Formats: sequence, C-alpha cells, structure tokens
Amino acid sequence: MIVGIDVGTQSLKVVITDSNLVVLGQATTAYQPSFPQPGWAEQDPSLWENALAPTINCALEAAKLNPSNIAAIGIGGQLDGCIRVDREGNPLHACLIWMDRRALDQIKNLPSEEVHARTGVILDPSHPAAKILWLKDNFGDDDGTLYHVPVSYLVHRLTGNAVMDHAHASTYMLYSLEDRNFDPVLLDFFNIREHELPGIADADDVAGVLTDQGAALTCLPKGIPVAVGTGDDFSTSLGAGVVSPGILTCVLGTAEVVGAVHPIKVIDNERMVETHAYVGDKFFIENPGWLSGGALEWFRETFRILDFREIDALSESAQPGSMGLTFLPALSGSMAPEWIPSARGCFYGLTPSHGNAHMARAVLEGTAFAMRDVIDRLNRMNVETRSIMLLGGGAKSRTWAKIRADLTGLPLDLPKITDTAPIGSAMLAAVATGIQPDLISAAKCVGDISERILPDRGLKSVFDEAYNKYRRLFKCLRPMFNLS
Repeated sequence: MIVGIDVGTQSLKVVITDSNLVVLGQATTAYQPSFPQPGWAEQDPSLWENALAPTINCALEAAKLNPSNIAAIGIGGQLDGCIRVDREGNPLHACLIWMDRRALDQIKNLPSEEVHARTGVILDPSHPAAKILWLKDNFGDDDGTLYHVPVSYLVHRLTGNAVMDHAHASTYMLYSLEDRNFDPVLLDFFNIREHELPGIADADDVAGVLTDQGAALTCLPKGIPVAVGTGDDFSTSLGAGVVSPGILTCVLGTAEVVGAVHPIKVIDNERMVETHAYVGDKFFIENPGWLSGGALEWFRETFRILDFREIDALSESAQPGSMGLTFLPALSGSMAPEWIPSARGCFYGLTPSHGNAHMARAVLEGTAFAMRDVIDRLNRMNVETRSIMLLGGGAKSRTWAKIRADLTGLPLDLPKITDTAPIGSAMLAAVATGIQPDLISAAKCVGDISERILPDRGLKSVFDEAYNKYRRLFKCLRPMFNLS
C-alpha cells in the first residue's frame, strides 16, 4: 500500500492507495498561514510535521489498514515557499509561503529579461530565489545554511537527504531549462551558492528511506522508501492522469491554476504563462493563478450568500453574459491577461436592473474569462489544448464547469475524484519503488471521468461578446493599475 501526501496552504491531506492507485482511505488536517505584515505570508513548518502522524493514522483507519501495510510514501505540496534550515534540516525561520511578496526590493535591479529567457519564469518576489535574498539580507549569509521548498523540507526531515525534483527546481528562478540544472550565471545574479540548495533528481526517484526521525514523525516503520516528490501544480495534474499533451488542466481552488503539458521547451515572450520542467522530460506551461475560488468566497461573505450551492442557483437564474455585467477577477492583482500586482478587481456595467443573480454569474464568468486568456495564449504558442480537465473544489460546481465549456468551445471533463494532488504523490511513490513500472502505466490507473460536458455552440456569440467586453474593460482600466 502507498501513502500519498499533499502539503497544502490550509491543510495536509493523505490518501492510502493500493498498488493500482485505488484510494482506500483518506484524511485531512487543517491549519492556517499567518500574515505578520501587509505583503507577508508565513507558515510554521511544525504545522506540517505535527499533522503527518495523525492524518496518516486517520487515513489508515479509514482504509482498515495498519502501518506495517505501507510500502512507499510520496509527498507533494505548495510551490514557491522558502524555508531556511541548518545542515541537519532543522528550520531556522518560518516558511515564506507562495503568497509572500516581501522580497520586491531584493529583485528590483536584477535583469528580468535574462532571468526569463534562461528560466522560463517571470522575475517575481513570489519565487524562492527572491525569498532567499530577503532571508540573507535579514538573517545573514551563513555558508552552512540550506534553502528548501516545503516538499524538499519534509523529504529532508523524513529521510535525512536534501533533494527536490526538476519541476520544483524550475520554480526557483535559478534553473536552466536548457541544461536541466542550476545555472551558474543565475546563481551569481542572486548571490546564491549551489550547495545552499537541495540536489536535483527525478520526481519518481527514491529520495531515501524513513530514518528514526522520519518514523517518529509519521508513526510508520523505519526504512520505508520515500519518493522525491513534486509541487502541487504538477502532482494535481499527475493525479488526474495527465502525463501527455492535449489536456488543459484547470485547478479551481482558492487560486485558479491553468496549464498544459508540452513536449518541447517554449517560452512566452508575452509573459503570461511560465514554463516549468515536468515529469518524463516534458514541460508544463502554466499560469500560476488568480483568486478564483477566493473570489467566490469573497462574494459569498460580502453579499451574505448562504453557501456555494446558492451561488450556483443564483447564477443559473441569470442569462449567459450576466445582462451586460462584467466582473474583473483581480482582487489580489492581475495574472491574466497580464501580470500586474497592483491591478484591482471590479464590477462594471451595473444598472438598477441587476441583482445578486447577475453579480453571482458575473463572478463565475469573469474568473472563466481569465482562463480563456491563458488558453488563447497557449494556442498562440502552439501548446495543444483539445479538452479541459476541471479539478479542485470548484469542479463540484456544474454551473461553473458549463460556463467554461461554452466560453471556450472545448469539451470539459469532470473526474470522479477532483482533489488529485495526493494521488499524484502516490503515483510518484509507486513508480519510485517499482510498484508501477512507469508514470504512463500509473496514469492509466487514475483520472476516471464522471461526466463530459460538451459546449453549447449556440452560445458562442454571446460568450464571445462578453469576453471581448472583459478585455476592453481591462485595457481601459490598465492606466489606473499603476497608480500608487
């Protein structure tokens, strides 16, 4: 049996699967990040460590298994966090998580064009290299320090080995997509030494086995192999069975992550999407996301809507196009159609005829418009998108799903299991230990579809008009976004 773990921002999730990756039991332990100052976002790594054993035990109980049944462990989790540790892996500071943007001053004079050309990622304070600079500036440049992401941190704590996969490495702003290694030129730009970073291996390699410390943290027997693992943007797609080009994955969580697998390296000269290493020497071309489920939660709380099912019901009572009302989903800055951190969201087109139903539908449509921005950009880059796989908590909304199919003209699949990140972690562990021969074989075991939604071609002109209005609104408001 296999343990698959997802280290999220708001919870740690565990699944127990059999050798064919069928989920036998699952469990979740909740926790929260902290926000010490505006623009700062932290998480104490002990939250993850303390959640491991009880969550694994609950999942084992649900599966009616015991620790001696476990043959492999896989870990995935939140990207772009940065944890400063000593050589033994002990944390020296809270993790600066993905939404932390305090390192803006540290990167303002760095060559953004060259960083982008070498790495395929956008020079941004959210990425780990920027956070390393901030930590060095504020806590000293100690040559005995390591800088982990959350997954490699836990792998180090469980196995004693500091290692991460190529996909994680490609998020640092230090990784050459061409050479598949850390780039000496970029290391010099950021004043980072390679030995301050975890080593790089394939996500489906064995990182090591549970040490005494690892056994104590997990309450599992010492010696169980642990896979290198990967970040949640990638493990989520893996867990849905996406290992080949053609399927666009759209993950509707607090943020919305949209991306597709591609066989060759391509870099977006318009800087809407980033290019990351992916399993099997492929690439994952993605936009890391805007507030989407978070926008719905804001709308629910602000307008005192009971729950998300009521939002769906309201939306269904309004016509496509929301009677001319447009919502711009930039509540925490814009990631599409452009990356503008200072952008802000709005409703436009309000009249006395509009009510909660139109506003609810406008929010669902506006977030979907940003997804279409990404799809259109991928198509211009010749990244294949034949269909959409909708994942995450938002995939439970059939109304939201149908809007996305009608808007894009693409068939949209809803999987039987929408929270696939821990399943992706289990896949990596299965391949690392030989339980599954390779990821292609493992992918055939997962991703069962519960429903395929076909687009209503009769609504194409309505959605094209609404989408074009959204793009005009963004263009008109753009001069406002750069005002202090």
